[in-house]
Amino acid sequence: MPVSADPAPSAGPAPDPTRRRPGPPPWVAMYHSVGDCSYDPYRVTVSPRRLDRQLGWLRRRGLRGVGVRELLAARARGAGQDLVGLTFDDGYADFVTHALPLLRRHGCGATLFVLPGRLDGDNAWDPLGPRKPLLSAEGIRQAAAEGIEIGSHGLTHVDLIRADDTSLRAEVSNSRALLSEMTGALIDGFCYPYGRVDRRAVDAVREAGYTYACATGPGDLTGPLALPRFHVGEHDTAWRLHLKHRLHRLHRLHRLHRLHRRPVERV
Repeated sequence: MPVSADPAPSAGPAPDPTRRRPGPPPWVAMYHSVGDCSYDPYRVTVSPRRLDRQLGWLRRRGLRGVGVRELLAARARGAGQDLVGLTFDDGYADFVTHALPLLRRHGCGATLFVLPGRLDGDNAWDPLGPRKPLLSAEGIRQAAAEGIEIGSHGLTHVDLIRADDTSLRAEVSNSRALLSEMTGALIDGFCYPYGRVDRRAVDAVREAGYTYACATGPGDLTGPLALPRFHVGEHDTAWRLHLKHRLHRLHRLHRLHRLHRRPVERV
């Protein structure tokens, strides 16, 4: 049974039985690197040409890519059915050189999840390589200045499920403080490294003050602190994106139906 990753609501007025149920849940895409795909053992790279086509597909369908904070705010107002969340994990330097110009061309925004403990470093957590440079503090500030939402991906890309309590708090809390100081803005979003999340990680994210967090497939956890996303890769043509969109809506609507019919245990 799906388990809410959010705290239990405080006592209040009885729910209005005439209130509309929410529409289809947010659709959030997960990207990583944008560049050369010739050797990509982890399937984390899309070419600039493919990203250009994918963003064009969204726009032709009347959809617009935005950061997750903007997407959730719109949905909270009962709007945003034409919005898609775009997220880029790890903070690769090619985001500024390749992804950002394409996002501007198509009138899209995004959330960039970065690692303040690896500034000017590389993706050392991927043993098979290839080595990809990560953004510097200046690159992160450049992306923020151009309207990209900056979020935390932890300090150093540690698997939070396996981290001890001290490391978990540092990865979650210290990364938020460093990024807030770096950008001069409040950091609302977190992204679980490797997409792996459990209740302990959710609790740490909540205690650190984040308002939402992204995973890959959060299992039975649900809610703003365990948002699912769909992977987008080099082989995702317009037809594959169409199928992913339909499958997402069908699967998530079925899950919402279950949530409305069955009591939900609170974390």
